[in-house]
Amino acid sequence: MDVKAKVVVALGGNALQEKGTPPTAEAQLEVIGKTVEHLAELSSKGYEMAVVHGNGPQVGRIVLSQEIAARENKETPAMPFDVCGAMSQGFIGYQIQQKLRDALRNRNRNVPVVTLVTQVVVDADDPAFKNPTKPIGPFFTEEEARKIQEERGYVMREDAGRGWRRVVPSPMPRKIVEISSVKRLWDTTIVITAGGGGIPVIESMDGSLRGVEAVIDKDLAAECLAEEIGADVLLILTEVDKVYINFGKPDQKALDKVTVPEAIRYVEEGHFAPGSMLPKVLAAIMFARTFPGKKAIITSLDKAVEALEGDAGTVFMMA
Repeated sequence: MDVKAKVVVALGGNALQEKGTPPTAEAQLEVIGKTVEHLAELSSKGYEMAVVHGNGPQVGRIVLSQEIAARENKETPAMPFDVCGAMSQGFIGYQIQQKLRDALRNRNRNVPVVTLVTQVVVDADDPAFKNPTKPIGPFFTEEEARKIQEERGYVMREDAGRGWRRVVPSPMPRKIVEISSVKRLWDTTIVITAGGGGIPVIESMDGSLRGVEAVIDKDLAAECLAEEIGADVLLILTEVDKVYINFGKPDQKALDKVTVPEAIRYVEEGHFAPGSMLPKVLAAIMFARTFPGKKAIITSLDKAVEALEGDAGTVFMMA
């Protein structure tokens, strides 16, 4: 990998929270402190990057706290979903930029880090609005989920064998509103952008924007960013070091290098869970197909440097 390669990094939920730890700001900050060491190492090796993070659990908790507060006190009305998404961008981005700045300074790297509140345009006619699929918020038992569904009218679904969660529409990202600002900052600054997939907005004929109740998948938003910025690599970081087919079965197999046609076949065969690996694989396919000669990589957070150097992860290429 050449020095100064442009990389868009998509951080999975494990980069923000660890299983078994409390969902507090303090616990999240501690996990982020470990996460950014890997990002700082990438920067130290000369990679230019932008960072995209998820917000599923966080935005769900913000919405929940808003609803509880509104029931307790009429003077504190619940904020709409898009505003809650903006809140999550702010507090997660703040923690990442604070800890990443420290990690860079500890390596004698004076590289600015900034969080950009980012809007992402979606199509008002996207079929996702009629079929909510994106999990947000905490996990519940099936009994708890059915009660919540009856009381609040939420759509609740089982999430990849991990429990039941609320699901909301997850439309495809079409363009990043603040992309010109990202481009201006790129050469000097690590930008944390499209947090939580970006705040989904509908663009009117006159160019005005309106927020909508949805969550854009952060991996697909990262792919959109990588396309618009002209990145060399889309690096998707998650809990596993490679993508597997027949995952969890006796004949499971790790994938080292996958062509786009092979990956599409695996998707069609149903190898990847919709709430877990599927959007990551779809994002990787989209980037590799759009930019023949460039690649997308899916790997674990602790293998990020090795993956960019060709020694880890699953690499998606056109052929």
